[in-house]
Amino acid sequence: MELKEKITLEDINGKRFKIRLVEPESPKKAAFTHYLHNHKNGVSKFYKSDAIEYVKDILNRKNPEEEITSKVAEEALQYYLFDFKNNVPFPEPKKPKFKFIDLFAGIGGFRLALQNLGGKCVFTSEWDKYSKLTYEANFGEIPFGDITKEETKSYIPDNFDVLCAGFPCQAFSIAGKKGGFEDTRGTLFFDVAEIIKRKRPKAIFLENVKGLRSHDKGKTLATILNVLRNELDYFVPEPEVINAKNYGVPQNRERIFIVGFRKDLGVTNFNYPKPTDKTKVLEDILEPEEVSVKYYLSNTYVNTLRAHRARHESKGNGFGYEIISNDGTANAVVCGGMGRERNLILDDKLTNFTPVTHIRGEVNREGIRKMTPREWARLQGFPNKFKIVVSDAQAYKQFGNSVAVPAIQSTAKQILKALL
Repeated sequence: MELKEKITLEDINGKRFKIRLVEPESPKKAAFTHYLHNHKNGVSKFYKSDAIEYVKDILNRKNPEEEITSKVAEEALQYYLFDFKNNVPFPEPKKPKFKFIDLFAGIGGFRLALQNLGGKCVFTSEWDKYSKLTYEANFGEIPFGDITKEETKSYIPDNFDVLCAGFPCQAFSIAGKKGGFEDTRGTLFFDVAEIIKRKRPKAIFLENVKGLRSHDKGKTLATILNVLRNELDYFVPEPEVINAKNYGVPQNRERIFIVGFRKDLGVTNFNYPKPTDKTKVLEDILEPEEVSVKYYLSNTYVNTLRAHRARHESKGNGFGYEIISNDGTANAVVCGGMGRERNLILDDKLTNFTPVTHIRGEVNREGIRKMTPREWARLQGFPNKFKIVVSDAQAYKQFGNSVAVPAIQSTAKQILKALL
């Protein structure tokens, strides 16, 4: 059968015809992009069937009067492989040294760090639709969806080397129990543990908030370590709290890292990385040119913040906004709450004080502004070519939820050293 017109990758992405072929949570398009990215390494077989179905959907829409068979769709898929190029900011390494998977991927902090070390990502999952947009724009791949669903787990390939997961922390129901694998059911760690149990990667690299150490009086972390060490049979050294400010970004961001190695590999010793660069200050990541007036606070809001802090201080609390000096270190960037207000800066470069958003009162003349999303990206170690394709509100959320890339990369380097 001859198709009436050649379909391009632009058609596949829906950019030419503006059509939505599948629902956002459908795995077909994710499988299609994973197939294209893995056709040279043998992993493509895990995605081929749905990739063919996705192309078949495209061709059926383009040629409604023709009968599109799976064979025709498969032939068309090969054309896409021929045309496919990694014309994205962060393509995979040409000669990968190891394979990894990226769970709870967010916008790809783990992926960026491990690709920098020569790693090839063979599977990724993320449920947030806006994070998926950012991930696709930077890596050319669409993450699969909810990892708690068996349908999503079924796509994970075999024989990858490292499992990466910045999983959210949830309470475990362990009262009166042994704190084992079954006691973690209903939590996202359970899904991570289940994947480890099935796929048996050589190494695991988990990241979480510092508070995991004391969560539920230490029971939550104890349960996690018990499952990894005794039930999944991995060598897991004591977790360590790593601060991003020691790895080349001026942000005081402490996160707990948990690494592990399959015991049959004989790894019995692991050293977390030593600080690589403590010299960076806020000025190193700030925009050198004037930024939009929209990032500057109104007088009304500045006065509200000052009154709010004064109320707390009168009660003996330290809660409130904070202006970081240019030679200082930013507080941890977080999404929501006082995330931006705890990292205000003074910037006197503004020349146009006409508001571009609906604000109450005039723009302040003290130079008090929020950092921009790009500045937050730099605080997390994302290079300037990292694309921001979402609204400011979503961008702040995404970078606030992300891992700090340099700290992840330094730790991953130690993991690879132990494996090799």
